[in-house]
Amino acid sequence: MEAALKAKLTKVVELVDKNLADPDIELDYFIPGVTMDEETALDASEPYILLTYIINEDHTQKQRIPIKDNYLSKTPEDIANLVTFFIEQFTEQIDSVENGAQ
Repeated sequence: MEAALKAKLTKVVELVDKNLADPDIELDYFIPGVTMDEETALDASEPYILLTYIINEDHTQKQRIPIKDNYLSKTPEDIANLVTFFIEQFTEQIDSVENGAQ
């Protein structure tokens, strides 16, 4: 992974962590060369963020948020905002289903 892309994705991780301070959301970053060793990356073709939404102690929902190639031309702030938007959409969907309002 080139240095400029690595720096951009490192900034995205920082911004997303800063934007989301929800104790019910766990984020695991699978970004080769940034959050994981490139040699140990199982799916190095596309970096992604694994979102785990803790609904209650017995129930969680997971969503994989890919960081697609067309996103990589955007600024770190734009990518972080897009990821944050996807996370908010996902949690709102789950909340809607859990609360019976579909």
